[in-house]
Amino acid sequence: MSVDTAEPSEFSPRQNAVLEQALRLLVDGGEKALTTSGVARAANCSKESLYKWFGDRDGLLSAMIAYQASKVRTFERNGERLTATSLHDHVVIFARDLLEVLAGDVSLALNRLAIGQSHRDGSKLGKLLLERGRRQIDRRAMALIDAGKRAGLLRFADADEAYHTLYGLVVSDLHVRMLLGEPGLKDTARQAEKAVTAFLRLYGTEKVLAEMPALG
Repeated sequence: MSVDTAEPSEFSPRQNAVLEQALRLLVDGGEKALTTSGVARAANCSKESLYKWFGDRDGLLSAMIAYQASKVRTFERNGERLTATSLHDHVVIFARDLLEVLAGDVSLALNRLAIGQSHRDGSKLGKLLLERGRRQIDRRAMALIDAGKRAGLLRFADADEAYHTLYGLVVSDLHVRMLLGEPGLKDTARQAEKAVTAFLRLYGTEKVLAEMPALG
């Protein structure tokens, strides 16, 4: 398995547990705490296992970011026939997960670290966050809205534009404000529902709009 191309679902439960410990080390101790010795000790595994599973330190960081991004759930059940209700429910789950992940200590720590490294030559963390984090989330969420269009529930000419409208409605400037030290939302469920309702009013077909009162 190549770490650079592996999906988080391809990691074993034991490997996921190691990644969780590595993320906690980063949050608690910053970049200096993220050493192979420190991760091995915290996760009760050998350094040899870390190298075997994730490769070098960049490979470990890549896996950590992909694992974190995998916590944002989307539409992944092959063969499921979307209805107005199930589309709404899937998009709300995505919105809630996105808010909770972005507002969590781990994502804030990773982003602050990447911002702090942005002036360094050869810094890879920002690129990893985009490629293994944000773009992984984007790809899976766009698959959901594409499925909604194929089911006759959404209408749009440009999937990328529709998705980024959804992302903007959900996140707004919350992540930037939290990176600057403001507290997060008290009610992510309410924000998610509000954003999804606005998105469906913009892009929903008549079939969806007819059920909007029942959907929330």
